[in-house]
Amino acid sequence: MKFLNHFLGLLLLLSLAGFSQAADKEFPGRDIYLGTKYIEIDAFKNQFDQVIVVDVRSKYEYETLRIKDAKNIPLNSRKFVTQMRELRANNQDKKIVVYCNGKTCMKSYKAASKAKARGITDVVAFDAGIMDWAKAHPDKAVLLGRSPIDPSKLIAKSRFKEHLVAPEKFAEMVQNDNVAVLDVRDRYQRMGMGLFVGAEQQANLDDDSINEHIKRSVAGNKTMLIYDEAGKQVRWLMYRLEAAGVSDYKFMKGGTRGYFKNLKKRLNI
Repeated sequence: MKFLNHFLGLLLLLSLAGFSQAADKEFPGRDIYLGTKYIEIDAFKNQFDQVIVVDVRSKYEYETLRIKDAKNIPLNSRKFVTQMRELRANNQDKKIVVYCNGKTCMKSYKAASKAKARGITDVVAFDAGIMDWAKAHPDKAVLLGRSPIDPSKLIAKSRFKEHLVAPEKFAEMVQNDNVAVLDVRDRYQRMGMGLFVGAEQQANLDDDSINEHIKRSVAGNKTMLIYDEAGKQVRWLMYRLEAAGVSDYKFMKGGTRGYFKNLKKRLNI
């Protein structure tokens, strides 16, 4: 009987260990950035009024959907370290919580790690990200400038996928007459080169030029064909498109990276 109890106990421990490992896989960054502190969503909610919240995504993503009262200090900004140091100096007694899009987004970990390496103390990553926060605490989220938000207005990944087309199909659609092709990469990603020269326009997501392109496409009743660098930023553009009444639009799956990956495959390079 003792052996049986011991055996059953061992099975239970193994089962719990397996469950723990599976749970850790939900947040892959925790294994990659082992020295980086993170905060769970419930703890964050309980401490919300005692911390400084920083959104380390792009200005465009921040203005689309963000945590209420969050400051925007993009990780890829040249002023990131300077602004984080100023924030720490002006809030010496408060924890700084940095966040990005979600569980597989590494920007929050990278931001916390970069801050730590530069001597900026008590910076932690909220790795559940904006989507989980907005669903759980709509009263403390801002969507297109409005708060509280309606969680039903959040765009699910499944609906985003409905607007994706493979690079080869996207290139075929560019040849149609009644389309408006838009390259929304930033100038560093673009480096002066577009994929569909003569058939496309360029717009920066972080300024108002994108709104003008949307208006013209709506007025001309055209299908919008839009691509970015990696096929991820365009998801946030959906909110602005649908707020403007645009329903006929497609994104290139994988962005330019997907395009060239597909091209290499076709050429057997």
